[in-house]
Amino acid sequence: MVTECNSPQLEFHALGRREVVGRFDGGRITSDGGGLLLREVDVRLGMLPRLAACFTDYRNPNSVEHSVQALVAQRVYGLALGYEDLNDHDTLRADSLLAALVGKRDLTGARRERARDQGYPLAGSSTLNRLELGTPGSAAGDRYKKIAADPEALDRLLVDLFLESHERPPREIWLDLDATDDPLHGNQEGRFFHGYYGCYCYLPLYIFCGEHLLCARLRPSNADGAAGSVEELERIVGQIRARWPKTRIVIRGDSGFCRDAIMSWCEENRVGYVLGLARNKRLYKALGRELAEARAEHEITGKSARRFRDFRYRTRKSWSCERRVVGKAEYLPYKENPRFVVTNLPVSRGGAKHLYEKLYCVRGEMENRIKEQQLGLFADRTSTATMRANQLRLYFSSFAYVLMHGLRRLGLQGTRHAKAQCTTIRLKWLKIGARIQITVRKVWLSFSEAYPYASDIAEILANLRRYPAWPPPG
Repeated sequence: MVTECNSPQLEFHALGRREVVGRFDGGRITSDGGGLLLREVDVRLGMLPRLAACFTDYRNPNSVEHSVQALVAQRVYGLALGYEDLNDHDTLRADSLLAALVGKRDLTGARRERARDQGYPLAGSSTLNRLELGTPGSAAGDRYKKIAADPEALDRLLVDLFLESHERPPREIWLDLDATDDPLHGNQEGRFFHGYYGCYCYLPLYIFCGEHLLCARLRPSNADGAAGSVEELERIVGQIRARWPKTRIVIRGDSGFCRDAIMSWCEENRVGYVLGLARNKRLYKALGRELAEARAEHEITGKSARRFRDFRYRTRKSWSCERRVVGKAEYLPYKENPRFVVTNLPVSRGGAKHLYEKLYCVRGEMENRIKEQQLGLFADRTSTATMRANQLRLYFSSFAYVLMHGLRRLGLQGTRHAKAQCTTIRLKWLKIGARIQITVRKVWLSFSEAYPYASDIAEILANLRRYPAWPPPG
């Protein structure tokens, strides 16, 4: 006979005369009650149904309990709610709230076919893992990995979502390009040591337009930081111009993207560019008088001083033609700080000072968006063996970012939280404890009376409901 010696309750340190006791008897409770706001966002964006359409499913329909849309939605919602690893879904598969977000009708899993799955309405980590590992060439004949993603369709969807976020074509848009490191801790395909970052890593390429993500391309780190940029720009600019033929397009990047191939492509395709230019002795000499003036002003005032010069310049070998260069001659306390930018924008668009300070330096905001995705939405969880699978993980993170940005753009617009980052949005408005009651006609969520942002939730929901559901009428 087995002795039942385990207590069903947790005993904590007393509070005065009162015992403090915890029990796991609260019924169905979720810690992600605010996730329903993300579902409201997707109702407006129509992102997840179209994301699922980017996958081909070769499974036997009679044996499928989790549709591709359910699997993809579970993965994207999980990342948005802060669950970065596939292993997390072995616990999350029992969460009725996440099941509601995904669109499951059986929120408790009571009607699952196999007895061992009953009580778990969602997929576990092994099923989600097979979603990542399928390949178009072999998925149809594979025994387990029978779902394959179409990368070209995923790329198009990112740009489509950006285009749909505008009611009318803008007069001008700026595309920011940047590369960053994605450190690796295993023997993944495409793993190389990068001397600048001092680690084994991938070198993903990001392209943003403001806060909108247009491209997240995983690359090995043994290539130039600008590798593949022309191909991505051809694809993105072509898709944008098909919808917005009159919109002016300008690209912006640091000196890592100052490559003749990129600049020549822009010049041939009516695309503007403002790119950082690495300094050298010739450039330094061209800025000599301005540096002397800045130093003289600094010695008088004791403060930082700047001068600018606009001139024509061509490298001795690497450039195919002469181009406009703007030089910033800056003298900081005890040191010179010259910087250079190359552009094909005419002087009428802005003089040297305006072009550098108001047009080029704004690109630093893109770095915050990359950090937001990598740190807040786990774009660096590229730990599976192949680059294809890791690229798919980066896609999932990217679409989780689009979903969170949609909440910020549609739900927080006009509020004092309009610039809140993903981690703040998650902490304040998504991570809400709630008791779930499921009846035939309703799903009730009971939130804490002490929740401090109840008025914010009501305002966000009201803002979201001003937008029509996708697809838009007409």
